[in-house]
Amino acid sequence: MNDETNKFHALHDFRLLITPEHECSYLADHQAATLFVDPQAKVDTGTYSLFSELGFRRSGEHVYRPHCPLCNECKAVRINVEYFELSKSQKRLINKNVNTKLHWVDAEYNEEHFLLYSQYMSFRHEGSSMESDDPEHYMRMMKASWCNTKLAEFRVENKLIGVAVTDWLIDGFSAVYTFFDPDYSALSPGTYSILQQVAEAKKTRRQYVYLGYWIKNCEKMSYKNRFSGLEIFNGHSWDRFKKAK
Repeated sequence: MNDETNKFHALHDFRLLITPEHECSYLADHQAATLFVDPQAKVDTGTYSLFSELGFRRSGEHVYRPHCPLCNECKAVRINVEYFELSKSQKRLINKNVNTKLHWVDAEYNEEHFLLYSQYMSFRHEGSSMESDDPEHYMRMMKASWCNTKLAEFRVENKLIGVAVTDWLIDGFSAVYTFFDPDYSALSPGTYSILQQVAEAKKTRRQYVYLGYWIKNCEKMSYKNRFSGLEIFNGHSWDRFKKAK
């Protein structure tokens, strides 16, 4: 057993469960299914980091990845910070955010954060099941009892304009979710938050920033392939992402 295989040996005893098929949230006329780590299993930052290397994500307390019987379009992607370089447009964005201040805080309930989250969800997901004014629902989304989660606060002249929910893994960061004040959309808070997570990963000597899933034909996910140093999980290992010509 080589070192790469051996490090995943700790995951062998975890039981995996699969959901019934349901309507896909991203591709019309597609059925989806999700593979979950047994919710009764004892997960910690170390095992979660290993699952992340196998294309899994966190949603609340649950660790999951897509496992659709007739579709393989959802691909886990991550930025290898060693090979990341700012594009010209990303450099302009950083200059545009010269007055945006970043501060990392613990993932605890904060009324100011929650009000911004509610505002964002009403703007982006009005009338959908994602819209919620329930603080408990918000907290379940934001953190897990076993996970080291921190929040990146973005402020302009002390006004909170965005929050990036970030899981601090052994080898990198997992960008869980970013919400922001729609009035500051011109500052591209979503893209800017990823650039700051990459910068923090370099600062703390972490190798990756996990961006979740990417679907080639899903426009709302196209921003992810604009980052250099991108890698894509093929189901067994990570490959360099090749942009279509």
